Amino acid sequence: MSPSRRSRLSRAIACTALLVALALGYVLGRGGFDPLAVAHAAGAGRVPGPNVEAPDRYVYYPGTEVLAKGEVRVIACGTGMPDQRIAQASACFLFEFGNGEKLIFDLGTGSARNLTGLMIPYEFLDKVFISHLHTDHWGELGALWAGGWTSGRPGPLRLWGPSGQTPEMGTKYAVEHFLKANNWDYQTRAYKITPVPGQIDVTEFDYAKENAVVYQESGITVRSWPAIHAGDGPVSFGIEYAGLKLVFGGDTTPNRWFVQFAEDADFVIHEAFADPGRYVELMSQPPQLAWRMCCEFHTSGQSFGKIMSEIRPRLAVAYHHQEELGPSIENSIRQTYDGPLSMATDLMVWNVTKDAITERMAVVTRRANAVPGPTRQPPPERGRPDPMSDPIAQGEWGPGFNAQNEMLDAHRKKYGLEDQDWRKGRPWFRAE
Repeated sequence: MSPSRRSRLSRAIACTALLVALALGYVLGRGGFDPLAVAHAAGAGRVPGPNVEAPDRYVYYPGTEVLAKGEVRVIACGTGMPDQRIAQASACFLFEFGNGEKLIFDLGTGSARNLTGLMIPYEFLDKVFISHLHTDHWGELGALWAGGWTSGRPGPLRLWGPSGQTPEMGTKYAVEHFLKANNWDYQTRAYKITPVPGQIDVTEFDYAKENAVVYQESGITVRSWPAIHAGDGPVSFGIEYAGLKLVFGGDTTPNRWFVQFAEDADFVIHEAFADPGRYVELMSQPPQLAWRMCCEFHTSGQSFGKIMSEIRPRLAVAYHHQEELGPSIENSIRQTYDGPLSMATDLMVWNVTKDAITERMAVVTRRANAVPGPTRQPPPERGRPDPMSDPIAQGEWGPGFNAQNEMLDAHRKKYGLEDQDWRKGRPWFRAE
């Protein structure tokens, strides 16, 4: 049978299965039909059977789908609380655009593992936007910085973040002192690998400016406006691409800027906390802290719902809570909002176009390794001072090193590394 005839036959069988399912729903007198049951019966275009491909409408397999030019894919790489756990990392959302660009919004503790699980070359995970400087929103910078450096990222990280009320409270100060704290890490990797990927280029913008453009490249515009959370500095972000408007709110209480600038967005991410009693029960929080945490410097479910009722997004996404509190928080949201809603958890995926927004879960392997990108890292920098002193280097034990020479010689010959043999000049080296 020719491929075209086989394709026509498959479509005919799928249509027949769909009609049969519809007829069964009607005949059984259920007062209508269950779309999920119909989808199962139709096999989403595949013939049901014991040895066929399963429908994939519930899951996203990273690296298997090319985005359309005007499409955006958003992946939740962290949706939980500061006390991150195996099931949920702290705040992090990856935005992938149809033109190939990728932007990370927040990089909370634990989130880098989920980013790695997507098996995207680190070369393309080099643009990070930070909403504020609590560690559950930027504490994973070290993992992305060093992990990408050792896994082939050829250039610096680029990071955008808000200023503070004083210079010491801003993003630039934070990153400068991050690099100072990690100076040993930087100096040793810079010598052994290459220094360029260890750099972090910081763009600090004014947190107080309203709906200000902080990034504009490749048809993507990112805007920021003030948020209210714990002190001056936090912001929310608006992202514009191909006629779409998406919003990422970091930590914030209800505020007039969000209501104004997120209005009529296609896709809005905003925190939603449970009622305070749940934090007393689940997290052993003192009652006096629980009711302030949920509702004075964060946003409760009821307040989240009120905000969404005002701005009317095509889809509202609630995050920043323990997954098991989702049903309780959703009940709170529904007291004030009856529109489209997703309760986010780690590795949830949304594809956003002008015509539709779909939600699935990403399927990843827990043992994903780095994927090489198209650009090779620069070579080590010649003349850079060795951070290891002679007395320490002279402690190398020759018999242990020479025991691996046969294996290393084979590797050298296979990959043409004759001019890069790091063993030459070592006093213990015994050539073949």
